[in-house]
Amino acid sequence: MSSTHIPRVIATQAALDFISMLRQMHGPLMFFQSGGCCDGSAPQCYSVGEFNVSTTDVYLGDLDGARFYIGSDQFEYWKHTQLIIDVVDGNGGMFALDNGTGKRFLTRSRLFSDEENRLLAEAAKLIMIG
Repeated sequence: MSSTHIPRVIATQAALDFISMLRQMHGPLMFFQSGGCCDGSAPQCYSVGEFNVSTTDVYLGDLDGARFYIGSDQFEYWKHTQLIIDVVDGNGGMFALDNGTGKRFLTRSRLFSDEENRLLAEAAKLIMIG
């Protein structure tokens, strides 16, 4: 198993369908995994350019072409898990694109296996060296 085949973030088919709908309405999208406060710890979906990613935020991967980021403090807490983005009935974040649609994104997770954690750690070392 190669570390490049261990995505840190994936989405359910329902979430991918919802992302596609939002993209048709708003153009290119990006996500930020919120760390709390007003919107709880939920994935926030924005049009590209509407949210400024900081130099300390961590890029986890893409969901159907939409870049997905998480704050470094949150990443430290979640780094041993794969984030699974789903969509459920409800109200989205106050400033996120899912607000007002009757649907909202939800983060589920699963723990990486010991082998997956080992491979991810090796890949991180290679990035630091390279």
